[in-house]
Amino acid sequence: MKKRILFLLLNCLAVGALAQTVATKTGDDRGYIVKVGDVAPDNFSLKLADGKTTSLKELRGKVVVLQFTASWCSVCRTEMPYLQKDVWEANQNKDFVLIGVDRDEPLEKVQKFHQDMKITYPLALDPGADIFGLFADKKSGVTRNVVIGRDGRIVFLTRLYSPAEFAAMVKVIDGLLAKTSASAN
Repeated sequence: MKKRILFLLLNCLAVGALAQTVATKTGDDRGYIVKVGDVAPDNFSLKLADGKTTSLKELRGKVVVLQFTASWCSVCRTEMPYLQKDVWEANQNKDFVLIGVDRDEPLEKVQKFHQDMKITYPLALDPGADIFGLFADKKSGVTRNVVIGRDGRIVFLTRLYSPAEFAAMVKVIDGLLAKTSASAN
């Protein structure tokens, strides 16, 4: 009987540990496979719709927001004017970069989307959603924002658009940028 109880207890512990490992590797209930505190994946290039390229490695030392988006996403379209005004316009002259990463759409569609949305922050191409897949399960959707600190660590993650979560993200970005201003003085 004691052996049976011990066996069951060990099995429960093993299953619990496995479940924790799976949860860590497969992300949270919002489809992320990364979490706050992780070093952001940076083994990719971002090809911008204007033909330029950049990478997270090149942007290290700046506060970066990657907005995963697509032209067919109505929630993305709702969020983008707020990203333009409250995030990009408020911070574009600071040590800050906002890049919309368009999920698996051709260049012409991304350029039209950029124009239609009247945004001035850059959009990047993500053929096959390969960049998206470094941050979230490819079966999960957009819109989502990944805020990355100067050290390359993820500091905030959003999913869909909620005014409260968006406001919290803006506060985090402002705090990250204020740290630099204060340390520069």
